[in-house]
Amino acid sequence: MTDNKQAGSRGQRKSGSPGAMSRWVQRRMNARTNARIRRKGGRVMGMDLLILQTVGRQTGQPRETPVTWFANGEDDWLIVASGGGRRHPDWYVNLMAHPDRASIELPGRGTVPVTPHRLDGADREQAWQRIVDAQPRYAKYQRKSDREYPVVRLTPR
Repeated sequence: MTDNKQAGSRGQRKSGSPGAMSRWVQRRMNARTNARIRRKGGRVMGMDLLILQTVGRQTGQPRETPVTWFANGEDDWLIVASGGGRRHPDWYVNLMAHPDRASIELPGRGTVPVTPHRLDGADREQAWQRIVDAQPRYAKYQRKSDREYPVVRLTPR
């Protein structure tokens, strides 16, 4: 995946891509959340969080992003690339650009190198149902968007 633009915009802010200041603010917020996950564990607002470690698609710099995850068996994790509805989040674009350099950090488990698999068809539908059963708010978010949120299964590498 090399394009980060999507046509859907229902229910979203009308501005263009985030500027340098908003990227800076987002990175600071991510760093604070990551520190909290490492200090207190990965449960926030009733959702489990992991720290997704990727490499910047354009910069090659390491990135760490807190992401909600859903269990999909013993060693499988599902994540949703909602990105506020309008566009794929940067972490997703980075993950797909460098899938061989991805890892996750889980409280109490440490860092696990992973392989991402974007789910399609029946696999996506089954995973999506598991996600919305656990967190109905995702169905609400999806209804407000014109694009289908990618669902990614992470498996240990």
